[in-house]
Amino acid sequence: MREQWRLLITENNSAYKNMAMDRAVLVSISKGKAPPTVRFFTWKPPAISIGYFQSLKEEVDLAACKDLGVDYVRRITGGGAVFHDKELTYSIVIPESHYKIPKNIMKSYGIICRAIIKGLKQIEIDSRYVPINDIIADGKKISGNAQTRKAKTVLQHGTILMDVDVEEMFSLLIVPNEKIRDKLISDVKQRVTSIKHILGKDTSFKLVAEAMRNGFEEEFNIELNEGTLIKEEIELTNKFEREFFSTKEWNHRR
Repeated sequence: MREQWRLLITENNSAYKNMAMDRAVLVSISKGKAPPTVRFFTWKPPAISIGYFQSLKEEVDLAACKDLGVDYVRRITGGGAVFHDKELTYSIVIPESHYKIPKNIMKSYGIICRAIIKGLKQIEIDSRYVPINDIIADGKKISGNAQTRKAKTVLQHGTILMDVDVEEMFSLLIVPNEKIRDKLISDVKQRVTSIKHILGKDTSFKLVAEAMRNGFEEEFNIELNEGTLIKEEIELTNKFEREFFSTKEWNHRR
C-alpha cells in the first residue's frame, strides 16, 4: 500500500494568509501532528512576495501596489521578488528525516522539481530542472522554487505560471530608470513562459492542480488524500497572519 500524504487545495487567499498557512503547516508537521502535506493555492488579490533577505523598499513600488490593489509580503524562504497572479502555487512540507527527502539540499530540490515536471507532462508540456531552483520549458522558465529547513522540517514552495503579464510585474517592481526597465522587460519576455503561451489556450486551476497531484503521486510513489487544516493549524495560521505576515514590522524589517 502506498504511503498516504495530505493534499490541501486552498484557493483565493491573501498573501498574508498563504504565507501564514505554509508556516503553520510546517510547525504542525515538525511536531508530528500532521502527515507530509502538499498544498496547491492561488492569490487573491494578486501579490508580490519578496525573499526573506530582501529589502522591501528597495525592491517593491509600494505606491503602485496600493494603486493597483496588489498585496506584498515577505516569505520565510530566500530568493527574489515574485509577482503572483495567474498561476498555481504549490508548497510541500515534510520532515527532514523522511526517507523520500535527500539530506542534500540540491538533491531535494531536484526530486521535488521532478514532481512538477511530471505534472507538466500530464498536460503535454515537456520541461526540465535547471539547478538550483528553476524549471524550464521551451528553453524558458515556467517555474521558480524556494526552500527552507526549519525545526527539522523541509518547506519548499514554488510557482507554476499559467499566464504572465511582464509589463504589470515591472510596474510593481523598482527599476532605476526607463532604459533599464525596457531592457529587463524584454529580457524577461525572452526568458519566461507560461502554460498558456506553450499550449496556446487557457487552462483552469483545477486541471493544472489535478496534473500536479498526479505528478507528486508518481514521483514520490504516494497517495495524496484531499484534506483540511487541523484545528491547531487554523489557529496558528490566524496567529501568524495577524502577528507576522500582515505586519509592517515583518514586511519592512529590511
